[in-house]
Amino acid sequence: MMAGGWILAQAFQYPAPGALERLQVGAAELPPGEVKERFQAFLRGVERLSLGEWEELFTRTLDLNPAVAPYLGFQAWGESYQRGKFMAQVRQALLGEGLDEGGELPDHLAPVLRYLDRAAQPLPELLDILQPAVARMLSVLAKADAGNPYLSLLEAVQAYTGTLAKPQPEAMKAAEEPDWKKGLAAQ
Repeated sequence: MMAGGWILAQAFQYPAPGALERLQVGAAELPPGEVKERFQAFLRGVERLSLGEWEELFTRTLDLNPAVAPYLGFQAWGESYQRGKFMAQVRQALLGEGLDEGGELPDHLAPVLRYLDRAAQPLPELLDILQPAVARMLSVLAKADAGNPYLSLLEAVQAYTGTLAKPQPEAMKAAEEPDWKKGLAAQ
């Protein structure tokens, strides 16, 4: 688990007065590396905008363009039963960590990134679709708007998710075994 998901999650929230300053403070606390570099590139891109221009960019990029909508389940399955099932799993995982969705659907990057910062063993189904979903968003946005600062934010998310360790099959299997069975295996 690596710190950084909380500040990345904040950047996926609608811009408001003081948001840039809060994001800059959070960026200073990120450890050196690609996540920090890409996040700072995002900040350089939005700091030259007025608040109204940033709000318009946010809306145009993340709200009105479904191809770049920051919903992992939508990126993986569109509007389907599978997405609904996935969202239910993510909601349970969020609740298990004492988190709420913060006004978003559970598969939105903001609550997912906060969850990833907190969870010792993230939901395997989430880890399976995370990188491909972010890669899809990056690809679509790069083709549609190559100068968009949100490209750097998505690259920061991609770098962050690359640091997350997927649970190993053996560790997962052992974690699923009842305690009484583990005790028998040790004898």
